[in-house]
Amino acid sequence: MQLINKYKWEILASILLAVAYFVLRLIFLGSLPIFTDEAIYLRWAQIALNDSSWRFISLTDGKQPMFVWVAMIALKFIHDPLIAGRLVSVVTGFLTMLGLFALTLELFKNKRTAFLVVALYIVYPFAQVLDRMALYDSMVATFYVWALYVSVVLVRRVRLDIAYTLGFIIGGGVLTKSSNFFSIYLLPFLLILFDFKQKFVRKKLVDFILLAGFAAAIGYGFYTILRLSPLYDMIATKNATFVYPISEWINHPFMYFFSNLNGLTSWLLQYLTPAYIILVLLSIVFINKFFKEKIVLLLYFALPFVALALFGKLIYPRFIFLMSLMLLPLVAWSLNFIFEKSEKLFAKNLLYSRIVQVLLLAIVVAYPLFVSVFFAVNPLRAPIADEDHGQYVNGWAAGWGVKESIAFFENQAKNQKIFVATEGTFGLMPESLELYMINNKNITIKGYWPVDIFPKSTLSYAQKMPSYFVFYQPQHVVIPIDFPLKLVFEVQQGDTNNYYRVYQIIPLNR
Repeated sequence: MQLINKYKWEILASILLAVAYFVLRLIFLGSLPIFTDEAIYLRWAQIALNDSSWRFISLTDGKQPMFVWVAMIALKFIHDPLIAGRLVSVVTGFLTMLGLFALTLELFKNKRTAFLVVALYIVYPFAQVLDRMALYDSMVATFYVWALYVSVVLVRRVRLDIAYTLGFIIGGGVLTKSSNFFSIYLLPFLLILFDFKQKFVRKKLVDFILLAGFAAAIGYGFYTILRLSPLYDMIATKNATFVYPISEWINHPFMYFFSNLNGLTSWLLQYLTPAYIILVLLSIVFINKFFKEKIVLLLYFALPFVALALFGKLIYPRFIFLMSLMLLPLVAWSLNFIFEKSEKLFAKNLLYSRIVQVLLLAIVVAYPLFVSVFFAVNPLRAPIADEDHGQYVNGWAAGWGVKESIAFFENQAKNQKIFVATEGTFGLMPESLELYMINNKNITIKGYWPVDIFPKSTLSYAQKMPSYFVFYQPQHVVIPIDFPLKLVFEVQQGDTNNYYRVYQIIPLNR
């Protein structure tokens, strides 16, 4: 009881912040339609759950399997596959939030700053988007944040058990996505925090280098698990889709750098919002306070950011999410710095100081909170980054119409067998339909690509049972008149002039 009384305010703040996090992440979790990549990852998890020989199925597309493995477990207990997958990201986002608390407390040794970074993360629009989607990136960020925290602890305490822990975290990270290799590449920069004035400094320094190498070796050891699959080489092939290999990059080292940097910076600024940006700059203005700690955070942000601009071939905003999180402790530090100044200014009247602090916090979080709530309640109008809006909300890759078509097909298949053809053999179609209907024995689903010429094999199904064709990509805004199809229904794809359409296939004898 004495312990509870001693930390009652910390306990109360922790409970309120946890509730705020889950409320904001869970409200209308299914309001955004299933995104193409979500359909792919969850279908992989579904297959892996039902067939142990396919536990490395993500390697068929060059993706590491950790997210799929965790989603596989969620699918076992949660009926709706999309909600199951998105709940994985909700949980990993919560772990990221805890990691930021631990990291900020370790760096700045200030509880209020640590609690502030949690509040800032909860309303951070970038986190709100990715913590609510069944994508890899929320989990990637979790491992990145925790790897930095444990790395900081390792350089300050230099212990074998900490090195073990770091190795396991790095291992989990690299089994999630290749970008987590930055947790290894950036380890040498932790020497900035090393105390070169301590006793036995040479021995401690050698110990740190050896333990850091040991942790990196464990991480690489985890990664070698993927060599158990004959598809291991697909990772390098897939990475080459998004990042220029050195052999190719050296021929044009700066050709795309500035355009990439412009795009990445634009997305970052859209998500950080003005208040966060101002507070980051304030922390740099007063860089002499906690100089080393701030430099580490800036390096963990800037070096991967610049590397992506240099080597990026195909880039999306979600790639910089993990890097952007390194700026949040700086925002929290600046906010606490202003709080401390207000306490000195109103030293004789604590109430005035508290009013100023509450108003300042409200000003800082108001717009990020507005964006985050808007994204949950009405994603079509949410002012998130333009590229993400085009992908997740307002383009053909967003699964507008999927939910309606699943309800329609399941109703049609209650008392009879039906056939469903889809435009596409990989991606939103047919994965999103298979995800919900693959176990329905009355429904046969088959993908076709390309569909410039009508696939004649579908007509044999139409002769035997009610058959349907799903079109959703922009090139088929107008269906060729010689296609034997009759429109059943259509759903507008966001605010575009494109539609998700379900047609009935007309048998030749009619």
